[in-house]
Amino acid sequence: MIQLLKRRAFGRFALAALLVAGTTLSSMRPALAADETPDQFVKRISTDVLETIKNDKSIKSGDIAKIMQLVDTKIMPNVNFQRMTAAAVGPAWRTATPEQQQRLEHEFETLLVRTYAGALNQVSDQTVNIKPFRGSPTDQEVLVRTEISGGSGDPVQLDYRLEKSPGAAGGWKIYNINVLGVWLVETYRTQFAQQINAKGIDGLIDVLAARNKSNGGN
Repeated sequence: MIQLLKRRAFGRFALAALLVAGTTLSSMRPALAADETPDQFVKRISTDVLETIKNDKSIKSGDIAKIMQLVDTKIMPNVNFQRMTAAAVGPAWRTATPEQQQRLEHEFETLLVRTYAGALNQVSDQTVNIKPFRGSPTDQEVLVRTEISGGSGDPVQLDYRLEKSPGAAGGWKIYNINVLGVWLVETYRTQFAQQINAKGIDGLIDVLAARNKSNGGN
């Protein structure tokens, strides 16, 4: 029962986690962005995007077009989505063709957006609390732990794995998220492995495309 509740909670908050962590830094001076620590990066962009969601009724209501626009303009510049998809697919990623890899990225992104869009209507008066950061200034990969509090539910554990990425917004990119102790990449790796073992890479692509279509995809 506990695991079932965790999976349900993961479904409700997985996309919201990416949205909360995904605004661009166009309003910041380059010097400030370059000097930002990982925890400052997560704190600022989380607060900014929570405010965006709160103030946009169409996003909160699950308007897929508006959410996709938000994803494309505010999330993807700050996420190493190729790394995220490759890790979710597992060893089979290395044998996939460039075309297959591109299709996997597209279908995985669409799956996340369409499956979890409904979580956004639960955003109300939540705030982001950053836990003490234990990394070093020289680290190339770090873990930033946060907690989302407020609203009608209990506080939600939300952690981010970041990689140092020169030229990226703030110098950091997200490559995995943890909601209530469940890591996004590892969760999907198990699901994807079953499909790959049964039907290969093309079979996984077909399954994702069919699921997206049933969820209202193109």
